Amino acid sequence: MALYLRESENLFSIIETTHVLGIIGTAGIVTIIDLRLLGVLLPGSAMPDVLRPLGRFAWYGFTVMLISGLLLFCAEAADLCRNRAFALKMALLVALGLNQWIFQAIVYRGIAAQDAPLPTRRRARFSAVLSLILWLGVVVLGRAIAYA
Repeated sequence: MALYLRESENLFSIIETTHVLGIIGTAGIVTIIDLRLLGVLLPGSAMPDVLRPLGRFAWYGFTVMLISGLLLFCAEAADLCRNRAFALKMALLVALGLNQWIFQAIVYRGIAAQDAPLPTRRRARFSAVLSLILWLGVVVLGRAIAYA
């Protein structure tokens, strides 16, 4: 399968494009959510009203990104295992997963109420800023993989 993906005239490009679209979908929706947490976007909307519909689409984008990323990895596993940009991108994705888990397990419960206490709002803002920085790193390192 890896050889077929690598040598196919169009399939690798289609999967790569699908991967980019998955990243755009996921990172774009997460950016909207993060900007809401920071009070920059949709400040009058309750967080659950923003997170509930957008969260589902972020998971769709993540699923597309994950499946296409695994296919891309299968096609170039030997090269990617020696690629520093790829290793760093994977580390940032793990950090994003941890940030999301902590946000869901600890922070989100406190901000579900509109009158969240200040320490909870600070944790939510920190989580949002960290998420934005990590996603930026994932995108930049994704591009750097081709040149590393």
